[in-house]
Amino acid sequence: RDDAAPRGLPRGRCSLLQQGLLSRSRGRVHGGATGPGQAQAGALGAAQVAKAPADGSSLLLTFDSHATIPALMANPPLDVEKDMEPILLVGTAPYVLICSAKHNFKTIADVIAADKANPGSLRYGSAGPGTIGHLSMLLLCSKTGMTMAHIPYRGGALAINDVLGGHIDLVCASAAVITPQLSSPNIRPILQFGDKRLDSFAGVQTIVEAGYPALQAYAWWGIFAPKGISPGLQNDLSNKIKDVIKVPAVTNRLKETQQMTVVLSGPAEMQKFFTAQIKLWGDVIRDNKITL
Repeated sequence: RDDAAPRGLPRGRCSLLQQGLLSRSRGRVHGGATGPGQAQAGALGAAQVAKAPADGSSLLLTFDSHATIPALMANPPLDVEKDMEPILLVGTAPYVLICSAKHNFKTIADVIAADKANPGSLRYGSAGPGTIGHLSMLLLCSKTGMTMAHIPYRGGALAINDVLGGHIDLVCASAAVITPQLSSPNIRPILQFGDKRLDSFAGVQTIVEAGYPALQAYAWWGIFAPKGISPGLQNDLSNKIKDVIKVPAVTNRLKETQQMTVVLSGPAEMQKFFTAQIKLWGDVIRDNKITL
């Protein structure tokens, strides 16, 4: 709400920030792509913000695919680490693995056993090559020895439609995308890639509980500013945006629509997190020779 804008942050920007965070579409703030074009579209938008004056008038709200840009794109339009400065890590939500109800899988151990009994027989879908759902499954398969086939889709919704119809066996997607389908008898969530169970997935094992703590995978939301912003303004903006998100109506809606755990880490913590994400997914991309 505009009347929830804290002192010092323009009301118009407060509204845009809340609108972007509360949007069910995770590709861009206003209904962007969530499929294989996500990284490219995000890179183009980020490049525009990076060229803006570093006076706090232009900020970038971006998502987990932002960390894949350096490794995934041969000639990215910006250097995501050198051309922008972190302002705030808003929050995170784990990726979730679901299976078709035609299988009796209850945990990831069941999937591993089925794959090893009949190698290559299982197929999993994702929102497209190089998306975090795809990379999460590549990492999981590499650590467990599974040989599942990847079926890329042009968006998470299409992949979920096919697992609902029993055409593929599993899908890895963000918790926000999967939650609306939980009432369907045709799918079953079997693994969440976080360290703690979400309320909406209280009966679903985490990747840490499954014995693979190094394989955590999260959707995340972060805010960046153009390079050259003064440290004082950087911290001031971070604190003011925190005040926007701390409004109970906003925090509750973020949990409801995005399954988000609100983090609100400032510039230094955000930089550490972002650098680790670039390393994690960059290694997976390079190891599997994925390009767009």
